[in-house]
Amino acid sequence: MAATKDPRPCSIADALAVVGEKYSLLVLREVCLGNGRFDQLVRNIGAPRDILAARLRRLVEVGILTKRLYSERPQRFEYRPTQAGLELEPVLMTLKEWGDRHLRKGIDLPMTVEHVCGNELVPQVTCRACGEPVRHEDLTAHPQVPGWTVTGPTAA
Repeated sequence: MAATKDPRPCSIADALAVVGEKYSLLVLREVCLGNGRFDQLVRNIGAPRDILAARLRRLVEVGILTKRLYSERPQRFEYRPTQAGLELEPVLMTLKEWGDRHLRKGIDLPMTVEHVCGNELVPQVTCRACGEPVRHEDLTAHPQVPGWTVTGPTAA
């Protein structure tokens, strides 16, 4: 089967176009932890300065971070998450939990996160309507874009 000219329209692909570049989610992790100054980001992420600057520009441009001047001489900025950035924090926590469980196998965890209830956070995705945990076998996709089915594009 020949490759289609246009890939499947997908909100996951759209989101990854914004946050899927190397270091972008790590920038968001640090900013959500309160480490929004450039020198803190360089130290905690380990990204080359030019790449980090490009990621910060992009995340500000798309509205995930805001940039605030905190020193005029020399001119320095601090980055903070916007509402859109904060809405990605559960995604970060879910990725962290997945990494803890599947890559670190629950040992030598580099960080735990405490929920306001006083317990360690173990994120779980649930259905907003019924409150049940989301499981693969309980899901049915319904493509909404004309010309697309679950298996791919329809014949023209």
